[in-house]
Amino acid sequence: MKQTFKRIIPPSIWNAARYTNDTIRRLPELPAAYWHPWRRESIQRLAAFKDIHKGKRAFIIGNGPSLKQTDLAKLRNEITFGMNRFYVAFPELGFQTTYFASINNLVIEQFVEDISALTMPKFLSWRSHVFFNEKTYNDTTNFIYTSYTSPKISQDVRGRVWEGATVTNFALQIAFHMGFDKVILIGVDHNFTSKGDANKTVTSEGDDPNHFLPNYFGKGVRWQLPDLDTSEVGYLMVREAYRRAGREVIDATVGGKLTVFPKVDYTSLF
Repeated sequence: MKQTFKRIIPPSIWNAARYTNDTIRRLPELPAAYWHPWRRESIQRLAAFKDIHKGKRAFIIGNGPSLKQTDLAKLRNEITFGMNRFYVAFPELGFQTTYFASINNLVIEQFVEDISALTMPKFLSWRSHVFFNEKTYNDTTNFIYTSYTSPKISQDVRGRVWEGATVTNFALQIAFHMGFDKVILIGVDHNFTSKGDANKTVTSEGDDPNHFLPNYFGKGVRWQLPDLDTSEVGYLMVREAYRRAGREVIDATVGGKLTVFPKVDYTSLF
């Protein structure tokens, strides 16, 4: 039935209807998303991050197996974003990333204590605030109001931010907000060994073959299969937003399957 309506209704009207429906569904969230004390504090901190790194470069680190072939020691003095469970690599690396980002409810719910203990600025989805309490919430925690629908790339993350089906798109929008002139992706393999329906929740049965460490999502951990198609839509939108602003995103992932961004050799960047 939905596909029949899409064939009959002009795209402009269909898209307007989708946007209106999404807005209506978000209405119950809106008061807290802008007026809850934690969000008000986050908005104030996010204002201080606006264009703080103007003209500089940053590395956004994915969690793909290709990181095993990437010399991460070169990033010690770079501005970096770690995402989801990348922090499990900190002891071996000998340093931490500059920033941390996560939007996945399952990741944050299961590892909230780990995330709370991280000392760098953290950027998390607002809906995940339900997993925090007065002990785990602190002034390094920045909640951003994210949603799944109404695709749009945000240049100022104090308002609503579309997730683009991956924390990498989320981090790219934060990097834009911060003013970075060049953003370099590594470890964004865009390829998973585990197959199945997008966003389906599965439970790991042993060592993790989809990420750079076997204990990334170890036995018993719940996680969601990726939505690679929607994430590509987000990447394309991000690429154009950066280009229009005279900035760029490049991809230095070793052997990655993503084709949206210009490829560069990782070692040539140093």
